[in-house]
Amino acid sequence: MYPVLIKIGPVAVYSWGFMLAVAVIVAIIGARALMRKEGWDEEMVLDLVLVMVLAGLLGARLLYVFIYERELFLKPLLIFLPGPNGFAGLVWYGALFGGFLGLVIYVWKKRLPFWKLADIFSPFAALGYAIVRIGCFLAGCCYGKVCTSVPGVVFPLVDHLPRHPTQLYSSGINMLIFLFLIWFYPRKKFPGQVFLLYLLLYSLYRFILEFFRANLVMYGPFSTSQTYSLILFALAAVLYYQQFRKHRKVKEE
Repeated sequence: MYPVLIKIGPVAVYSWGFMLAVAVIVAIIGARALMRKEGWDEEMVLDLVLVMVLAGLLGARLLYVFIYERELFLKPLLIFLPGPNGFAGLVWYGALFGGFLGLVIYVWKKRLPFWKLADIFSPFAALGYAIVRIGCFLAGCCYGKVCTSVPGVVFPLVDHLPRHPTQLYSSGINMLIFLFLIWFYPRKKFPGQVFLLYLLLYSLYRFILEFFRANLVMYGPFSTSQTYSLILFALAAVLYYQQFRKHRKVKEE
């Protein structure tokens, strides 16, 4: 793997952080273009993306600590410090919740329509996720179970056995989700449809992928992410049905 892309003296550019930066830049460019097309003030994109990214990182770190290193809550200053007991683990569902909360707070303070903004950002959330997962592959984290078939990849920091490159599976599938959502966006029937489809597709993909991924914490037969996926899918399905009924009712009137 290549956890460090470039190192000049004491300065190192880490692959995961680099791909996160690329994902943020791509999301800003894409969201600005879509907001410009919709007649929105595109200047708010930078502020909103930064709020969502920072809130997402905070949520991702806190959920990681809650699942894997709860003892750090007794030493809260260590949670965000670099090092073996510091800021070294993230969980995507924490990022999703944190970013969503950041979006809600921003929309509430600015009095903006939540569903319409969520629709605009959803395709680029999928695209950004696909890019960041390449960083996970380069860093050698988030690997899969032992695999004896063609896709097997050896992750030297783990062992010398070929494993499913679940990071690349994730990247490819989420690229397809992005392409579908960006195609579907101009065809949506009601506000929130693109966003809710993203949640449904993501939770479905993640639930299936977890069968190939190495997991340390299980809730019965399911991993933590599978449990969260089931909850997210159920919530998104209920909200989708409610939004659909509301749209149909307005259309009939």
